[in-house]
Amino acid sequence: MSENHPPQTVWVVEPPAVPEPEGEGASVHVLAGALVAALTGAAVLAYERVGANLLITALAVLGALAPLRKRRMDRTSLLFGTLAVALLGIAALRDAGWIVALSVCLALPLLSYATIGGKGWLDLAGGGLAPLASIFRMVPWLERGVRAQASAGRGRAGTALRSGLAALLLLVVFGALLASADAAFDSVIAAVLPDLTLPSVIIRCFLFLTIGLLTLALAHQCAEPPSLDGLITRPEPAGRLPWAFPLAALNLLFVVFAAVQATVLFAGDKDALLRSTGLSYSQYARQGFFQLVAVTVLVLAVVAIAYRFAPLAEKRDRVLVRVLLGLLCALTLVIVAVALRRMSLYEEASGWTRLRLWVHSFELWLGLVFVLIGVAGVRLRGAWLPRTVAATGAAGLLVLGLINPDAFIAGRNVDRVLDGRHLDTGYLRELSADAVPALDRLPEPRRSCLLGHYAEALGDGDAWPEANLSRSAARDLIRRHPLVPGTCPR
Repeated sequence: MSENHPPQTVWVVEPPAVPEPEGEGASVHVLAGALVAALTGAAVLAYERVGANLLITALAVLGALAPLRKRRMDRTSLLFGTLAVALLGIAALRDAGWIVALSVCLALPLLSYATIGGKGWLDLAGGGLAPLASIFRMVPWLERGVRAQASAGRGRAGTALRSGLAALLLLVVFGALLASADAAFDSVIAAVLPDLTLPSVIIRCFLFLTIGLLTLALAHQCAEPPSLDGLITRPEPAGRLPWAFPLAALNLLFVVFAAVQATVLFAGDKDALLRSTGLSYSQYARQGFFQLVAVTVLVLAVVAIAYRFAPLAEKRDRVLVRVLLGLLCALTLVIVAVALRRMSLYEEASGWTRLRLWVHSFELWLGLVFVLIGVAGVRLRGAWLPRTVAATGAAGLLVLGLINPDAFIAGRNVDRVLDGRHLDTGYLRELSADAVPALDRLPEPRRSCLLGHYAEALGDGDAWPEANLSRSAARDLIRRHPLVPGTCPR
């Protein structure tokens, strides 16, 4: 007789769900480095002038990022990091605020791109703008790091804090006593310590937060680089006729323009040829320069869009791409040459200014960009192009800073005076101390009148964080060649 056993209940014990491990947070080295960089920036940047303080802050930020370079330093990071630091170093050499401002505006995105790397246009643009997003994206990363450090090193952190406070108390007490006991030591302390008035404290707090956030944002990019893959996909290629016809029409327009320019350039009686326009040759030379610059920039957009939609599947398509885009780049170089020639004639007639020098340099760089695009188009391989364009732009601005643009402008205008031509004294007063060596060649009393304005603006000297080569050289020159009292000729 069989026994009926009741069914047995089987209990299955499932292991608890294991949460996915979080990424590493900010290490103690990162936090300490960001703190040091922020304190350095707050200490040396809150002065009336910029100089070596900008370079000192940049080196402090790089020092904070050094522990985060887990991957091997590649050539892209090394090149663009070096260019960024070199551009910030312009502030220690030149006094011209406009060239320093341009250098800073370009150096920051270059430094950001150096922390991320990449090869394409999207990597270049995204890498330059990434700190804006990292300021918000880095919050969980910072929270994990602070929480980990707090749980792992409460004792050490407390000991370090107590030791730091004790050292600060001793330095304040004994430093104050020694400063009051000796006037020479007091002057040294006053030169080293920053101004701590209320406006200065507010500015330093702002600088502390700004430099600290920027350093942490760059550090977060190094630790957790943003992924830009898939944001932009290559569109389907256009048909041969819809793609080629607009480019052929634009090339034909440029050919006609180049033919007209050649007619004007080689005409025996230019004034007679231009009489129908109602313009003299000098007026014709000045007219339309900025429109030609705009044409050059717009052609860059046309080339970029055309290449993205270019049909490349068949050999004859690739030949057509090379011919049409190559011809467009070559004809655009003609437009660049025309624009530069017009600007040169304008500069010969009216002298040099900052704006004329800047747009002249910018148009030269655009010409180089079209040469690079032409090379990439012939090979139909342009992975190197974005980095090369960015590097040449940074190198061009660096060269412009090194040649001392304000001194160049002043020197060309002084040459005009020595040739018996008009001098715009009001404009020369607007230049920086970089122009002083060139203005020293002016005859008296015009020299003393102009340099007297600069001597008053330069003052007795800079604080050590403001150290600047051009301002120092200008003060030395004025001391060596004393000014003669006089009035500016009207």
